[in-house]
Amino acid sequence: MSMFETHVAPERALLVQAVVQQGGRELAERLCEELYHLTTSAALVPLDRLFFSISQIAPGAYFGRGQVERIAEVVQDREVDVVVVNHTLSPVQQRNLERALKVKVVDRTGLILEIFASRARTREGRMQVQLASLIYQQSRLVRSWTHLERQRGGVGLRGGPGEAQIEIDRRLIRQRIAKLKRALKEVARTRALQRAPRRDVPLFTAALVGYTNAGKSTLFNRLSGAEVGVKDQLFATLDPTMRGVVLPQGGKVVLGDTVGFIRDLPHALVSAFRATLEEVCEADLLIQVVDISDPDHESQMEAVQEVLEELEVHRKPMLTLFNKVDLLENGASLAARLRERDNTLVVSAQSGEGLDAFLAVLEREVSRSWHHFQLSIPVWEGALMARLHQEGRVVRQREEGDHMHLDVALPEASAGRLQAELTRFARTDHSDH
Repeated sequence: MSMFETHVAPERALLVQAVVQQGGRELAERLCEELYHLTTSAALVPLDRLFFSISQIAPGAYFGRGQVERIAEVVQDREVDVVVVNHTLSPVQQRNLERALKVKVVDRTGLILEIFASRARTREGRMQVQLASLIYQQSRLVRSWTHLERQRGGVGLRGGPGEAQIEIDRRLIRQRIAKLKRALKEVARTRALQRAPRRDVPLFTAALVGYTNAGKSTLFNRLSGAEVGVKDQLFATLDPTMRGVVLPQGGKVVLGDTVGFIRDLPHALVSAFRATLEEVCEADLLIQVVDISDPDHESQMEAVQEVLEELEVHRKPMLTLFNKVDLLENGASLAARLRERDNTLVVSAQSGEGLDAFLAVLEREVSRSWHHFQLSIPVWEGALMARLHQEGRVVRQREEGDHMHLDVALPEASAGRLQAELTRFARTDHSDH
C-alpha cells in the first residue's frame, strides 16, 4: 500500500504553474495538463489550477509575495491539502512556501518520486526509488524519514508524527545511501552475469523507449504475448520486462519494456535507475514509441532524447514508431508524411495497424550482422539441419540425391560455435552481409 492509499479520502491538490515568456501561456497550459495527469497518477484529487506570470524567480519562495498570498487564499477557500508546484523548488523555497501556506508543498521532482515509490514492485525497483528519494531529501530539513521504513517508501508527501520537530540525520542518510548504492552495484553485477550467457546465444535485443503513456506496454504485450499491466496513467510500467518475440521468418528477438521517460526527469531518478536501464544500454536497437495523437509529441521526443543522452546511448541505432495513429482523424495523410522520415514507421499497437511492416523491419535489423553460408549437407545430418533452423534462418534449400543444399544466415555466435561443421560442409566461402 502506498502512502496515498493509507488515507480513506484522497487528499485535495492545488496545481500551480509559472508562465514564462518563452513559450507563454500555451506551453504553460500543456505543462499543467501533464501535471494534472501526474497528480491523478499519485492518487491526489486536483481541485484547481493557478497560473502566474513570472519574469524572475524569487529566491525565497519561487513566486512573488502577492502570488503567494493568492495561493494562500485559494488554499483556504478550497480547503486544499497539498500544493503541487510544477517546477523544481529549492529546500528553502519549499520550506518558506509551506510556512506561508500552512499546508504541504511538493514540487515536480517530489511528485514524480512519490509516483515511482507507489509503482515499484520488485526489491530492486524499491531500492532504486529509495536511493533517489534519499538523494532528493539529503539537503531538505523539513521531512521526517519514517516513510523510509515502508516497504515501498515515499518521498514525504505525508509526514510522520512530529515531522515539524524532527530533522533528518544526515549522517544516517549518507550511510543509507552508501548501503543502497552497494546493493545496487551487486544488482548490476548479477545482471551482468545473467546477460553473459545471453551474449553466447544468437538473440538480438531491442528495447522499447519513449515518453510515459506512449503505448510501449500495449505494443510489448501484442508482440510478445506477455501481460504487462497497461493503464492510462503515467509510469504504469516501472520494473523492466524482457520477453522473446518470434519473427515471421523464424528469427527471434529479445524485446524489453522499460519505464517511460518524462520531461525534466529528476537526475537522481535517472542515476538510481541506471541498473534497470542497463537493458537499454545493452540493446542492439532502440525502438522509440511516440504517441502521435498527443499534440506535444515533438517536445516529448526531445525529452526522451535528453534522457538517452544522459544514459550515453543516444548514438545507438534507433527506429521510431509513431503509435496511436488510429486516434487521429487525419491519420492516413499524416501517416504518409511521417513515412517519408528515415527509420520511421506509423503503427497502432491497439489495432495492429502497421505492425507487419514493423516486424519486417525488425527482421531486417536482426539479420543485418548475420553471416551467410552455402552448405551441402548429407540428409542423415538431421541434428545439424535442425540446429541451423533453430539458431538461424534457412533462406533457400534444395534436395539433390542424398544431399541437401542450403543457403543459411546465422548470427555471429552461432557461426562461431558451428565453425567446424560449416567448414566441413561449405560449398563456397562464406561472406558477411
